[in-house]
Amino acid sequence: MNKLTTLLLLAVWTANAAVAANKYDNPDTLFVARDGTAEFRNVDDAIEVCRAFMDYHKVIFVKKGTYKEKLIIPSWLTNIEICGENRDNTIITYDDHANVKIPGTDKPMGTFRTYTLKIEGSDITLKNITIENNSARLGQAVALHTEGDRLKFINCRFLGHQDTVYTGVAGTRLYFKDCYIEGTTDFIFGPSTAWFEGCTIKSKTNSYVTAASTPIDQPYGYVFNKCRLIADEGVNKVYLGRPWRPYAYTLFIYCELGNHIRPEGWHNWGKKENETTARYLEYGNTGEGANIANRTPWSKQLTKKEAQKITPELIFKQETEWIINN
Repeated sequence: MNKLTTLLLLAVWTANAAVAANKYDNPDTLFVARDGTAEFRNVDDAIEVCRAFMDYHKVIFVKKGTYKEKLIIPSWLTNIEICGENRDNTIITYDDHANVKIPGTDKPMGTFRTYTLKIEGSDITLKNITIENNSARLGQAVALHTEGDRLKFINCRFLGHQDTVYTGVAGTRLYFKDCYIEGTTDFIFGPSTAWFEGCTIKSKTNSYVTAASTPIDQPYGYVFNKCRLIADEGVNKVYLGRPWRPYAYTLFIYCELGNHIRPEGWHNWGKKENETTARYLEYGNTGEGANIANRTPWSKQLTKKEAQKITPELIFKQETEWIINN
């Protein structure tokens, strides 16, 4: 064996040893690769081996690829992080929509069965990954459906048409940071309390961005802080929101609103009585869509003093270490 061959073999051995060390030195990390180069080929298989009610942080690292899976993270799983290798090239996708028939019946599945990913567990984190509902535009089609509390979404993409992100349970707390969310109608909707920090929100047609259903006894619903609202070419008549339920709460603060936002800003969903209950607020926004001269008189502009009080700690009613950790 010559010197060059020895060096090459040593290099290969060292590389393999490094991979092995990385794997076994991180026992709380599971690896998923669609091409078969990891322990699991499907994300669901990795979720299945996680222990119930873990009190430690477990990472499911998903390598680049497209994973056609309809996933549930059940209520007995906690402290799970699903981390993609690359946000735009690690994609979990499915294609159900509301008019697909429930197998074995003639009954359409309806909105709430259409999810690509449903998170029932609490203290779950998603990072650097795309969740997509790739159905045809034939009805409501949810990409992300949340039910757990203290859920974090960091640098993720959520792609769909109508009803892309459903924040499904009142009283639960969600935190979206540096995410990209796109859709057509009511594509961020539901009763949860959710903070959107530095996110890009893209409208794909003339319609409505949000449809909050905040309960009457819940002081906060959706807060968009330092977000950017954009639209496809030709889209020029978009409302910031309409109330799915009468006491909907939505606030845009320090956001950049594109010229696709309608001058009146908000819609009453065809019910005059919603104008006396819906909580629609703005402060410090910029861009052509931020002109408040023709805003609906039943929406509100915060004062500087009121705006300074709006923090994650305030709206989540607890310490925010869960946002910072991991």
